[in-house]
Amino acid sequence: MKGNIYIYILVMAVVTYLIRVLPLTLIRKPIKNQRIRSFLYYVPYVTLTVMTFPGILEATSSVYSGAAGLLAAFLLAFFGASLFQVAAGACGIVFLLELFL
Repeated sequence: MKGNIYIYILVMAVVTYLIRVLPLTLIRKPIKNQRIRSFLYYVPYVTLTVMTFPGILEATSSVYSGAAGLLAAFLLAFFGASLFQVAAGACGIVFLLELFL
């Protein structure tokens, strides 16, 4: 990486600022299109998933134990377990797999 680091920081700040300010300045009326509203409704969930999913798989020494913990958490949550039970179950599965693999 060659060049002045301050230029990179400035460009990053401007781009981040524009992404946050442009929607506020360009869209002044409420959005009435149902398709766009539906899309915008799911953006936070998708963003959280995209940020969390790679971390789940890479947090352990083996991708397989991370995937098993993710699957265990999904199944526990699907069948109505509480948040604590889901977290404890996923951690337990990962711990056991890391211990024996």
